[in-house]
Amino acid sequence: MKIASMIDHTLLKPNATGEMIDKLCKEAKEYEFAAVCVNPYYVSRAKKYLDGTKVKVATVIGFPLGANTKEVKALETKDAIKNGADEVDMVINIGALKSGEYDIVRDDIRAVVESAKGKAIVKVIIETCLLTDEEKIKACKLAKEAGADFVKTSTGFSTGGATIEDVKLMKDTVGDSLKIKASGGIRDYETAKAMVEAGASRIGASSSIKIVEGEQVCS
Repeated sequence: MKIASMIDHTLLKPNATGEMIDKLCKEAKEYEFAAVCVNPYYVSRAKKYLDGTKVKVATVIGFPLGANTKEVKALETKDAIKNGADEVDMVINIGALKSGEYDIVRDDIRAVVESAKGKAIVKVIIETCLLTDEEKIKACKLAKEAGADFVKTSTGFSTGGATIEDVKLMKDTVGDSLKIKASGGIRDYETAKAMVEAGASRIGASSSIKIVEGEQVCS
């Protein structure tokens, strides 16, 4: 499988302009990436640009801190889907997880899952750089219990991104019951390939073209 079909071509910077989003979508069409990942404001624009293509539109929920209430995340999810989102990448309530408030975390994820049910794929960002291994395992289990489709390593906006070790740990925890998205700091083909070999089935990257070009050199 070509790496392009596993990449979410991502632009989540706060200073992203409409023209930059159009460029992102143009590149996604050209390289046949799995999806573009944009902030909620740009979902409808990306959806319109990508109409008639196989490229999905992904957006972020409770981003980047995850500290909104479940009601806000549920509403944000419904609004994103109404605007054309095919996939939503939500950030868990990290503080609640670290406080041992597992019911809160599970209900938080479930609120998004239920809002997206039958309409959009849900990826759960656990922000691995802020968690212990035990907390990473617990977060993955809670995402599974809540009915999510993916667990995802990172927002790319915290103190660290995806690591091979974290992807392996997440894969060992969820097996084939959930898919894994590795995101944050993946800037070349060798790193992306290593993430896939560790268990990731989706890669979140802003250096997507560099990754694909690296694959072409290696093949």
